[in-house]
This record gives sequence, C-alpha cells and structure tokens, in this order.
Amino acid sequence: MVDMNNFLSFQVHGGADHDGGIADSVASLLTFFEELPRHNAPDIFSALLPGISSMANIHPLLVHFPIAFLSTFFILDMVGALAKNQHWRNVASWLLYFGTIAAAFTVTAGLIAAGSVAHGVEVHAIMERHEHFGVFVLSLATLLSAWRIKSGGVIQGGANSLFLILATLLCVLMVLGADLGGLMVYHYGVAVNAPTVPDSGSMHMHNH
Repeated sequence: MVDMNNFLSFQVHGGADHDGGIADSVASLLTFFEELPRHNAPDIFSALLPGISSMANIHPLLVHFPIAFLSTFFILDMVGALAKNQHWRNVASWLLYFGTIAAAFTVTAGLIAAGSVAHGVEVHAIMERHEHFGVFVLSLATLLSAWRIKSGGVIQGGANSLFLILATLLCVLMVLGADLGGLMVYHYGVAVNAPTVPDSGSMHMHNH
C-alpha cells in the first residue's frame, strides 16, 4: 500500500534527479519575477524569452503553427467525412484557413532565413528541397482553402474524395519537409550555436 504522506512529501520537497520539488520551483519562479523590474526592456525580453532572443531568425518558432493547424485539420476533416458530421468539417475548415495563413508566414520567414544562415554545399541541397516542400504545402493549402470557401464548406461525392486525397498529400508533404528541417538542425546544426561540451564529471543525466 502506498504511503500518501511520504509520496506527497517527495513530490513537494523534491527527489529523483532534481534539486527541489514544487516548493523550490515556486520559490525560484517568484524570485525570477521579482528581479524582472530591475532590468531594462531588452534585458526583460531576453530573460522572459531566452530562446527566441537567441534565434538567428524566427522560422523555427513559426513552423510549429502550420504543422499543428494543418495536421489537426486533416484528422478532424477525415473523421468528419467518415462520420458524415458536417459540424466537425466546418471546424476543420477554420483550422485549414488558420494553417494556410500560418504557412504563408512560415514559408516567408524560411526564405528569408535561407539567405541569412551560413551553410555548406551539402546542406544547401537539403535546404532547397526543404524550401520546395514548404512552397508545395503552402500552395496546396491555399488551393484547398479556396476550394472550401467557394463550395461554402460543403464538398460531396467524387469532389470530396479528391479533396481528401489532396489533404492527405498535404500532410505527407508537410511531414517530408519537417523531416528535412529536423535533419538540418539536429544532424548538421544549421543556425545552432554549439555549446561547450562539459567533461563527464559535470554532465547531468536523467535517471528513470
């Protein structure tokens, strides 16, 4: 039988590979906010959003939005079509529209980033394919959005089958493009400032 008192004490005061539990985390958070007014505006931004402030460009930040919107659109629209639920498909339409807008900003930021990030010949070929997938996704999302708007959100029969096939192709292209983006970052370290590798004595390991 689990001793709940010991369990809660462990959760609040810390354990595992952490120096403290909830109590220490809350205290650290309060200290962080108390010290913010002492900084000037640029330093406050860097303190609140250190990841964004260290980015060479905002493309990695924006890319999450079209992926989330368009993948959710595809799933909900497909389920709505199979269940013959027009309400779900109407909701999916808005996700498609938002995803298309997000894709436009993401592709634009990506094209700008391509000209500002140092990379070698091998990475350049990957980057071009990544760009092509991004443009294809944006073009296809724009086409599907225009089709959906023109039809009033209701597409039936053979046209509906074609629409779902194109939506499937959209997601496949998005996954392929995302895979190349991950390859550039995690394998080739594009736009990544490599940290100094610590010696084995100071490396932090997570124990499960």
